[in-house]
Amino acid sequence: MIHAVQIPALAGVRHGFLGRSGGVSTGLYTSLNTGPGSADNADHVQENRRRALAHIAPDAALATLFQVHGKEVVTVTDAFPAEARPKADAMVTSTPGLALGVLTADCAPVLLADREAGVIGAAHAGWRGAVAGVLPATVQAMVALGAEPARIVAAIGPCIARASYEVDEGFCQRLLAEDPEHGRFLVPGRPAHYQFDLEGFAMASLASAGLRTVIATGIDTYADAARWFSYRRTTHRGEPDYGRQLSLIAL
Repeated sequence: MIHAVQIPALAGVRHGFLGRSGGVSTGLYTSLNTGPGSADNADHVQENRRRALAHIAPDAALATLFQVHGKEVVTVTDAFPAEARPKADAMVTSTPGLALGVLTADCAPVLLADREAGVIGAAHAGWRGAVAGVLPATVQAMVALGAEPARIVAAIGPCIARASYEVDEGFCQRLLAEDPEHGRFLVPGRPAHYQFDLEGFAMASLASAGLRTVIATGIDTYADAARWFSYRRTTHRGEPDYGRQLSLIAL
């Protein structure tokens, strides 16, 4: 069965953070792997994406991106072929019948909606994109379509939690070089290492963009192998590849 986390604050907008259950993939990719960038069977990935879309917005056309860990935002008016995916990390639209999807496996998926304006957005926020400003950029792109920051509801989906996200001194220095205030998202761990709060960083970034309602699921992708794919868990286990989960929002 397909499992999707939905947020009450986004009621009335079709959306969901889909987990790894309910698909056709096997082995490392069991079972709802929706990542074309993986080495999984391409037909399995396509079927998984079809199932995921049917679960959330069966009459919509799916738009996803070639994600590059940056802050580029694309305004979408039509679906585009998989081979023509723009290199970007967020999308916004005011066009009914489009489902915006982002792929993650520890990075933070963020779904946004201004229901009154009829504007939605979806963003992929790893630490690089989050620090670069992909979330405020997504809000501004929504504003350009008629949204108002105070009306936008944002939901941060399952991502790697601070308890699971160990970073080294080099990471810490890069983060603090961007803004010394970023230190509040780092907690000392073992010698010369820290624990980074990606979810908290994303929440603060959205609040700084003027949002009043930001919901975080608090689900740690690293800690629950049965429900979520995790790049870091795969790395720690020495596995050769990993799947990606899909987060969707549609008008």
